[in-house]
Amino acid sequence: MASPRVRKVADRIKVVVAEMLERRIKDPRLGFVTITDVRLTGDGQQASIFYTVLNGDLDETAKALESAKGLIRSEVSKQLGTRIVPTLTFIADALPETARVLDEALAKAKAADEELAAARAGAQYAAGDDPYKKPREVDLDEDDWDEDE
Repeated sequence: MASPRVRKVADRIKVVVAEMLERRIKDPRLGFVTITDVRLTGDGQQASIFYTVLNGDLDETAKALESAKGLIRSEVSKQLGTRIVPTLTFIADALPETARVLDEALAKAKAADEELAAARAGAQYAAGDDPYKKPREVDLDEDDWDEDE
């Protein structure tokens, strides 16, 4: 688990990068980018910035982010005020693809459940109304008892 200081720095980098992309970077290749997470190494030397793109080409957005990396890093340096400025690595987040796969699996499971419920609607027990065995009732007549036993 990362130290609280590293988490605070990572959160601050996330805010700075998001503000930079929103206000200062005017690259037409840049789609609607959302910064989803920032992971900073324990020594603060490298920051992995995860992003998603809503509208736009993922490859073009990656090129735009790569070209703006120096400007973003200098702004991060100014905002953090630390001695060591982390190198920035932009990574396309696989979260939307994973969410889509999970949504498809849930929809498939729901359809299978509905199909099973429809098949079960008119079903009857195979053994009649009460499918469970009842305990046998044994008639013990007085004639069955021997005196010797």
